Amino acid sequence: MSDFESARRNMVDCQLRPTKVTDIRILDAMGTLPREMFVDKSRQGIAYVDEDIEIAPGRHMMEPVVLARLVQALDIGATDSVLVIGAGTGYDAAVIGTLAGPVVAVEADPQLVETASMLINHLGIDNVAVVEAPLADGYAGQAPYDLVFVGGAVPEIPAIIADQVAPGGRVVAVIGGAENGVLGRASVMTKIEQGLSGRQIFDAGTRPLPGFEAAAEFVF
Repeated sequence: MSDFESARRNMVDCQLRPTKVTDIRILDAMGTLPREMFVDKSRQGIAYVDEDIEIAPGRHMMEPVVLARLVQALDIGATDSVLVIGAGTGYDAAVIGTLAGPVVAVEADPQLVETASMLINHLGIDNVAVVEAPLADGYAGQAPYDLVFVGGAVPEIPAIIADQVAPGGRVVAVIGGAENGVLGRASVMTKIEQGLSGRQIFDAGTRPLPGFEAAAEFVF
């Protein structure tokens, strides 16, 4: 067993299982996908630590426990269409792609779009498309989506994204952020006629996604 395989197994057994991650599909996906491929070579040695990892200036890969618990809260079905906001280097979208139907992963940074597309294609995950677009706009071209995953902390879910969710669909995100040591609140929201209705599920010190700070219209 390689060092990375051992680290992957330890991540599942020592981080995910003890923190209420019980969906065997998620455990299998995260126990199989080579997380180390999605970070810079200089950071591969810490690819499986239980913290966010910088992948570009101002951008971070979400820590494994927060990712797994958010994905579990989505309750993804094999045919569900999913919008991933903040693709980064593609790891979150790759995990979700192993569970879902069609996945659109939005990323604003052209270099990250290129990296994520390359890695996802290399791994043969053919149901995930990485597209370049402003994060706070979502991607209306393939809407409506059954599910939306937000790959970082945001102050709220903009109405333009809420409008892309199918009736009864779900959104998961960390609302708030890790600025000044303040914990965000991981939340799962359901699309109803009036917008999104949500509940908090756990605290998370997740780093913020850029591009949401000046959003003018929110769904509360």
